[in-house]
Amino acid sequence: MNKAQFVELVQAQGNYKTKVEAETAIKAFTDAISEALVKGEDVSLVGFGSFAAVLQKGKTGKVPGTDKTYTTQDKMAPKFKAGKGLKDRVAAGK
Repeated sequence: MNKAQFVELVQAQGNYKTKVEAETAIKAFTDAISEALVKGEDVSLVGFGSFAAVLQKGKTGKVPGTDKTYTTQDKMAPKFKAGKGLKDRVAAGK
């Protein structure tokens, strides 16, 4: 499903009159989640799941075919953990 199809789905599910209203709602939701994660806050939506920013440790590795090695830096990465309600609905949809 691409963004345009998702906007149509949200428009139908949310009873929005126009696609612009649905797209505005989606943008507000994603911007709010992003802003909370940037601030280091977790966002938990009961029955759906939780969003968190977690520290991803840096890695060292070797470039194949050469003797060169590399190291990546530690960084914060977004993480989503599905809630029980979402897991149950997806499992029932099979």
